[in-house]
Amino acid sequence: MRYQICVSGASTGETVRMSKDLAFELGRAVAESGKTLTTGATVGLPMHAAAGFKSFPNPKGLSVGFSPASSFREHVNSYKLPVRQFDYINFTGMDYVGRDVHLVRCSDAVITIGGKMGTLHELATALESGKVCGVLLGSGGTADYAQTLFGAIEVPEAKDVIYDTDPDELVWKVVARLDAEYEGFYHDPEDTHVSARRSGEG
Repeated sequence: MRYQICVSGASTGETVRMSKDLAFELGRAVAESGKTLTTGATVGLPMHAAAGFKSFPNPKGLSVGFSPASSFREHVNSYKLPVRQFDYINFTGMDYVGRDVHLVRCSDAVITIGGKMGTLHELATALESGKVCGVLLGSGGTADYAQTLFGAIEVPEAKDVIYDTDPDELVWKVVARLDAEYEGFYHDPEDTHVSARRSGEG
C-alpha cells in the first residue's frame, strides 16, 4: 500500500535546532519504506524531513507539501515557503490552521517530531480523526510532552500512539500498524469500476 505518512513538527524554535537531523532521518526512512511523505510545505522540521526524503535515491513515493497559500505566487512571495523539497504542492488556500486539518485528514498516519502549538494542533486532529500516530521521543517540544499531556487529560485514542527514539524504527512501526489496519484490503488497478474493495467481496 502506498500510504501517505505525515511528518509534523515546528517550523521555528529550539526543537528545529536540536532535531533537524532527526527530521532528515525521518523523511529518508519514509522514502526507504516506499511510502509518500506529506508535510505542511513549510520551513523547519517539515522541510528537513522533506529534504531527507528527497535524498533517498529513486523513492517509490512522493514528497507532497500542503501549503497554507492559495497559489504558487502566494506560497513564495507572501508566506516565503520552500518549493524544491517537494514533488507536488497542494495549495490549500486555508492559511495555517485550515491547512493543518487538511494535511492530517489527507494522511494515513502522522509522526510528531519536536513542535510547538501548531504541531500539537496536528497531533490532536490526528487523534480525533483516528489516524495512526507516532511520536519521536527525544526530539523536544510537543513530542516529549505528549505522554505527560495524555496522562493529565482524558484522551482515549492516546493508548494506541506509537513511541520510539529512533526515526527508522518509528517509521517501520507506523508502517506495520498501517499494514495491520489494512490487512485483507484488496486493490485491483485494472478494475476501472471498483478501484478498491475488501478481499473476497463481490
